[in-house]
Amino acid sequence: MDLKQLEYFVRVAELGSFTRAAAALNTSQPMLSRQVRLLEVELHQTLLTRNGRGAAPTEAGQLLLEHGRGILHQVARARDDLARVRGGLAGRVALGLPPSLARVITVPLTRAFRQHLPQAQLSISEGLSTAMQDGLTTGRLDIAVLYNTPSAQGLEVTPLLHEALLLVQARPPGLQEDPPPGPIALQDIAALPLVIPSRPNAIRMFVESEMAALGCRPTIGLEIDGISAILDLVDDGAGYAVLSRNAVARSTRPSAFAVRPINVADHALRIALSVALSASRPSTQTQLATIQLLRDTALALL
Repeated sequence: MDLKQLEYFVRVAELGSFTRAAAALNTSQPMLSRQVRLLEVELHQTLLTRNGRGAAPTEAGQLLLEHGRGILHQVARARDDLARVRGGLAGRVALGLPPSLARVITVPLTRAFRQHLPQAQLSISEGLSTAMQDGLTTGRLDIAVLYNTPSAQGLEVTPLLHEALLLVQARPPGLQEDPPPGPIALQDIAALPLVIPSRPNAIRMFVESEMAALGCRPTIGLEIDGISAILDLVDDGAGYAVLSRNAVARSTRPSAFAVRPINVADHALRIALSVALSASRPSTQTQLATIQLLRDTALALL
């Protein structure tokens, strides 16, 4: 069995599309289709059902997908171990980050990665926690930073840090600094119209859970997925938002917003960020080194 053909098949099956897989693998779609077809001929099995919406694995394809992920991972580990013998760490690491964190950490993390792991490749993608959990399960991601995920089936989760959440509002005209009032209680926010992501966004679920513990629930003004869109609507007067300070600071016009800390009882409202790995695939040395760089970079910035 040709490893390149196996890699092509796995990527098509995971992404559900020859077009998306060709772009991810930096190859042409005709080449990709031909290699997958050669694999099917060799195995005397139809591995993918092709349709107008893309491609889906058949029963035989699903079986090969499960084996293929393990085979490709072991090959990656072998290359990683051989690289260590040569005196360096190599291989590709696929990292998933929540959008608010990606805005802050992508550039310094990439810089540190190039400095400390020059023979390795880093791929960073943004996504919601639920989507990134699926990415870890399917093998599309090696590492993910997740909001409010203390434990999850099939994942190894370790704490990274806690990030404070703030009430974000449009800055009144002529006001150059944040308003002088101190923290606002979470139960008081329940009466404000919130511009908030739809479920199952991790911050949305966390805010609702914390409010439920206080016997209240949020007033949803608008459900919008995407930090930029949320901030645009807040700036336009559509309501308030609950976001991290970095989400506001990295916006196109941070001066357009005023922020206030949020308190629950006698402490600030803080949401946990964790590093997650697949429990079914052992981590390579390159991945472990990347996690350490991620921790160092995050703790230095947040």
